[in-house]
Amino acid sequence: MANVSKLQAVSAGLCPRCRQGKIFKTALYNPVGFGEMNEFCPHCGLRFEIEPGYFIGAMYVSYAFSGGLALILGFALFYLFNNPPGWVYALVVSIGVIVISTINFRLSRVIWLHYVAGIPYDPAI
Repeated sequence: MANVSKLQAVSAGLCPRCRQGKIFKTALYNPVGFGEMNEFCPHCGLRFEIEPGYFIGAMYVSYAFSGGLALILGFALFYLFNNPPGWVYALVVSIGVIVISTINFRLSRVIWLHYVAGIPYDPAI
């Protein structure tokens, strides 16, 4: 397999060590089991959950994504729709966060694994 960049591995949800094995068991668009992770990389055998509760820290990444989306939607509503009532902001932001929740959940864990875990890439695997 050709070398996969870190950005490609993150966007495809691949193992940080071999960049070939999938981190999650099912496809992103599968509404049942979208959050089920492989315990070990199917290619190199890396254990993804380094310690119990390891992915609790991924909530910070998830919070940043949700907060960023809320800011973007808030500014868009303010400038494009002439500052609608507060309930419109709450409704639009809530719907936006719910819509991206599966992507947010998975991407925050993948980013946490790739950028915080300190797992070096090993092209020889």
